[in-house]
Amino acid sequence: MTAYAVAHMRQVTMGPQIVEYLQKIDATLALFGGRFLVHGGDLDVLENDWAGHLIIIEFPDKEHAQGWYNSPAYRQILALRTDNSYADVVIADGVQHPHKATDVLE
Repeated sequence: MTAYAVAHMRQVTMGPQIVEYLQKIDATLALFGGRFLVHGGDLDVLENDWAGHLIIIEFPDKEHAQGWYNSPAYRQILALRTDNSYADVVIADGVQHPHKATDVLE
């Protein structure tokens, strides 16, 4: 089942380390079938406040997503981001299609 790495980037200090991170992350994703679905951009905030940026990366499944996050290649660049930003990061399972809201009640 498809899985997603989701980050709410609350604060980013742009500089050489973030630039290096951005230059290197794509190569780490390729090995695990990861691809960006959302990478910053404008958000239309409908409720409450949203400070920061939204990042969503799609993977074939949760094992690929966790494999990417824990891979030596990604671990090698992770501090470039974490030392220069504050973010909430999760890996979430997708849903099996078709899916209805009431399926969570079962």
